[in-house]
Amino acid sequence: MAPPLDRRPNHALIGAPGSRERLATPALVLDLDAFEANVGAMAGWAGEHGLGLRPHAKTHKSSIIARKQVEAGALGNCAATLAEAEVLVDAGIPGVLITSTVVTGASIRRLVELNDRAEGLMAVVDDPSNVDALDAAAGDGGNLLRILVDVEVGGGRTGAATPAAAVDLIDRITASPNLRFGGVQAYDGGVQAIADFGARRRAAATDMEPLRQTMAETRRRGVVVPLVTGGGTGTHDIDRIDGLFTEIQAGSYIVMDAIYNACDLRGAGAVVFRTALFVRTTVVSTAKEGYVTTDAGLKAFSVGAGDPVIAGGAPRGAVYTFMGDEHGRIAFAEEGHGMALGDQVECVTPHCDPTIALYDCYHAVRGDTLVDIWPIDARGHW
Repeated sequence: MAPPLDRRPNHALIGAPGSRERLATPALVLDLDAFEANVGAMAGWAGEHGLGLRPHAKTHKSSIIARKQVEAGALGNCAATLAEAEVLVDAGIPGVLITSTVVTGASIRRLVELNDRAEGLMAVVDDPSNVDALDAAAGDGGNLLRILVDVEVGGGRTGAATPAAAVDLIDRITASPNLRFGGVQAYDGGVQAIADFGARRRAAATDMEPLRQTMAETRRRGVVVPLVTGGGTGTHDIDRIDGLFTEIQAGSYIVMDAIYNACDLRGAGAVVFRTALFVRTTVVSTAKEGYVTTDAGLKAFSVGAGDPVIAGGAPRGAVYTFMGDEHGRIAFAEEGHGMALGDQVECVTPHCDPTIALYDCYHAVRGDTLVDIWPIDARGHW
């Protein structure tokens, strides 16, 4: 078992000037100035446009960060799993929406128990038998269980397959004595990282057609849909323009990564959110010509989304690649790189969500100083 955070090597560096440059590595670094700017920017944007904001905790997995988002104006947080939701609720976070279906008997019982101690908990369904199971279990709880219908909009993972199926689920929830119809969810993960704004908007418009049809049918029937939730960092402004959603579930905006840094998020080519998340790594070998070896390999970054991008500490033109589980390589564009044993670099993560899931804490820095260590407390729970 890992030692408590206050017994880690980096804890003694808190408050020491220049401590960012002296961290034991690999270390997950959260730049507070950039992070706070991102939290404020998205909250301000949502307020300006009359949209609710329920950021997705699958990105940060931290009750501290969830609380800061709520304090800035968010309605709550989304959670990808029941376990994440349990951590957030027990930390006092209101308005938690579990965005994946909860289907097994044991998990449904946990959901009902969580609902009895939560403020504004919500869950989703895409199957009529799941509605019946939730209704039966919720009868043993003290509160009605608020349920949203998940609509398939191109992801191919979950969601009612057709608008007719979605409307049937709404009817079934409404007729269930222990459930309350909470609205509709539609998340199109496949388009979020399309770099070009116009191409992303065209792809999203096509994928969202089932949601449009579902909403048209509910209006025709006179059904009130209290909430239409979805979207993400890549489509947040597209979702505003198209007007289908009442709230946005963006998550990665708080820290950003190489994927989203390559996206034109609002169509003007401007930087909207700052990079706040880095992996700090140390040079552990200079024995080879043309490159040095670091202590951050496949276990320190998510894989499948490209290589890390060097943010600072290495010569211009240097490139970071993986050299196995424990090691990375910094290859140089020119001879005479000047890097020595113990030198440190910071890298932008290829994909923030799965990289964060590899760590149990953030090293929160302001400028060159480590100011705190925050646990990633919603990680590793099932």
